[in-house]
Amino acid sequence: MLKDQDRIFTNLYGMHDRSLKGAQARGHWDGTAGIIDKGRDWIIQQMKDSGLRGRGGAGFPTGLKWSFMPKESDGRPSYLVVNADESEPATCKDREIMRHDPHTLIEGCLIASFAMGAHASYIYIRGEYIREREALQAAIDEAYDAGMIGKNACGSGWDFDLYLVHGAGAYICGEETALLESLEGKKGMPRMKPPFPAGAGLYGCPTTVNNVESIAVVPTILRRGAEWFASFGRPNNAGTKLFALTGHVNNPCVFEEAMSLPVRELIDKHGGGIRGGWDNLKAIIPGGASCPVLPKDALDDAIMDFDWMRENKSSLGTGCMIVMDQSTDVIKAVWRLSKFFKHESCGQCTPCREGTGWMMRVMDRLVTGEAEVEEIDMLLDVTKQVEGHTICALGDAAAWPIQGLIRHFREEIEDRIKAKKTGRMGAIAAE
Repeated sequence: MLKDQDRIFTNLYGMHDRSLKGAQARGHWDGTAGIIDKGRDWIIQQMKDSGLRGRGGAGFPTGLKWSFMPKESDGRPSYLVVNADESEPATCKDREIMRHDPHTLIEGCLIASFAMGAHASYIYIRGEYIREREALQAAIDEAYDAGMIGKNACGSGWDFDLYLVHGAGAYICGEETALLESLEGKKGMPRMKPPFPAGAGLYGCPTTVNNVESIAVVPTILRRGAEWFASFGRPNNAGTKLFALTGHVNNPCVFEEAMSLPVRELIDKHGGGIRGGWDNLKAIIPGGASCPVLPKDALDDAIMDFDWMRENKSSLGTGCMIVMDQSTDVIKAVWRLSKFFKHESCGQCTPCREGTGWMMRVMDRLVTGEAEVEEIDMLLDVTKQVEGHTICALGDAAAWPIQGLIRHFREEIEDRIKAKKTGRMGAIAAE
């Protein structure tokens, strides 16, 4: 269990003052100029040593990502873009930072931008986050008024501007290059890579795109030291992280905890256990809709971190877990995700534009049982034709939940098809 003194987000539930004064009382904005004074190389090395991996789902090492930015400017400005387009279904951790602890993010933007030689940073916030945008903008205004950002930010000699940009609610704009297109005022469609954003990103300039949480933890890591942060979790899965539990737990919540804890411990300790007890658990989706589902029998020794989830053919994603008990129609749940990805596909790549629709329509029939058993393998084959054949990962995200379903619940799908054929469907679940 994480001790209170090791928590980075000290106002996650909004119980305390979220203003600048409140943030300073809780230890934020403390010695910021001193951190900047230590220079870009020191900051980036500390981030590498801390073992922080991106908190937006992909888990790419943050310090390494920053080091891709050019050391010397060729005349173009550099930018930090913060991805606050938290549109992954079931994911709701970043909104708590923006709503209740916004100064962690603003201070993080300043330090990270300095480390990458950027005088300006953009926070791209999801269209549905109206109140979060208001809270964050108020905090930015406060920071400007107090001289924390702007000209000679914090008295560090570094000029820094921070802009908050409101999206229009498209899931695809959470993909970093589609986000940059949207920021430039164009339609949110992913770009081909290379060039990568570090070479040519926003307005064709060197850019790094990071998740809200990845940036918000930076000041605390630098104040307390890389070794402190690296002391949590298994090697290569370091640090503390915001997790969330939603679905059939007694106490749905967002909380900060050390990495690499057992899944069952997280559910029991923070979620108050499964509705109806552990034996009533059917499956979980570990971190947002794009992660393959894991059944109960795979969870007895499950560990909540990047490597364990990858080794067990799922992924940690955002760490926001969907918990499903025995009352869940897991086929229908995955169908619902297929419908979401079909709706959110930008249509640029043929495999995704056509494949997400095909997958959803086959899932339609699997839900009702009005399919042939052969269609299960046909569906699996379609997911393989979509996966890895698109510009961005939305095609993969649409394919993985279905692959997980077939991998772990094939019998349930077959039983439903057989029941429909023999007319026993009413006894199982027509709806």
